Amino acid sequence: MSEKHYFTSESVTEGHPDKICDQISDAILDDLLRQDPETHTAIEALTTTGTVHVAGEVTTDGYADVQKIVRRTLREIGYTDPRYGIDCEDAGVWVAIHAQSKDIARGVGRKEKRAQGAGDQGMMFGFACDETPELMPLPIMLAHRLTARLAEVRRRNAGHALGPDGKSQVTVEYRDGKPVRLEAVVIAQQHIADLSERELRKLILEKVVKPVCGKYLDKKTKVYINATGRFVIGGPEGDTGVTGRKIIVDTYGGMGRHGGGCFSGKDPSKVDRSAAYACRYIAKNVVAAGLAGRCEVQLSYAIGVADPMAVYVDTFGTGRVPDNKIAGLIREHFPLRPADIIDHLKLKRPIYKKTAAYGHFGRNDPDFTWENTDKAEALRRAAGLD
Repeated sequence: MSEKHYFTSESVTEGHPDKICDQISDAILDDLLRQDPETHTAIEALTTTGTVHVAGEVTTDGYADVQKIVRRTLREIGYTDPRYGIDCEDAGVWVAIHAQSKDIARGVGRKEKRAQGAGDQGMMFGFACDETPELMPLPIMLAHRLTARLAEVRRRNAGHALGPDGKSQVTVEYRDGKPVRLEAVVIAQQHIADLSERELRKLILEKVVKPVCGKYLDKKTKVYINATGRFVIGGPEGDTGVTGRKIIVDTYGGMGRHGGGCFSGKDPSKVDRSAAYACRYIAKNVVAAGLAGRCEVQLSYAIGVADPMAVYVDTFGTGRVPDNKIAGLIREHFPLRPADIIDHLKLKRPIYKKTAAYGHFGRNDPDFTWENTDKAEALRRAAGLD
């Protein structure tokens, strides 16, 4: 008899209050990186009904018009109507940004490039598995595709009066460790009061759920669309948003461990971001090389110190070579110092706003250099698998 279990992941649209804040934080970072690639930032935003508050620390030779960036980001997301809880023209925007701590800057901005220390202490994780072509867990990939599709349908069908806020959740049935079907799909989509419950459910079922999940749906799959029957009050009016509160949505949907640090608003000198991208890059190459069917990598750092404290690998019993040998290969083949990670992955570019919705991993975008599998062949040879 086959072994069966279920795993659930969720995603949110770019109009979710937390994601508004992530995109604002990264839009500010991008604007500064265009002017000064050596910019250091730690920018956070908070939004609630009709307002956005931006705070943090910056060291840069550039200048960001934060008011303009906030309004542009709200407009691009689709918050152009006050019925959705905030609108780009009339929102109140408060800014409280100051210089980065000199104590932190001492360890991060050293002239000797390779001696550049980590921007903070902490541990970062990366994960990859062979469930999907993207080498990502299926639950989070489906959840992201659903929310991205919700946004696409909203933009193409403005007459249906869908709002920018929305969420998805999928529960995948696994048999003997392999995903085989969907047990449940949950969708919450903001709408105006004039749109009937029946119209909304039909639209989302036909235009979103079936196109995205078709091959995994069966007669037993439970589909819940706006299960309360109404989702009119949404966006910042329905829920306060804060930068960095959707860290599991941003990564592996809970299937891989997380070190706790968010990504958005942080320049790549912050290892919360750059080392997490490096961990994904490493884990994906390990799986792409055929060294394991599942791989989790942990790197840990001390503030101001360049070399990682440790490299940890877990292949969950799927490894074709021992985990400690893979850890050794990682040290030989991958950049692990912050400056080397930044150079190798080309992280001083204004690429971050588009990472701030629908996941930082598993995306087919040439700017997402951490998704490359250019080390796989060398790893395979070094492991003696050829």
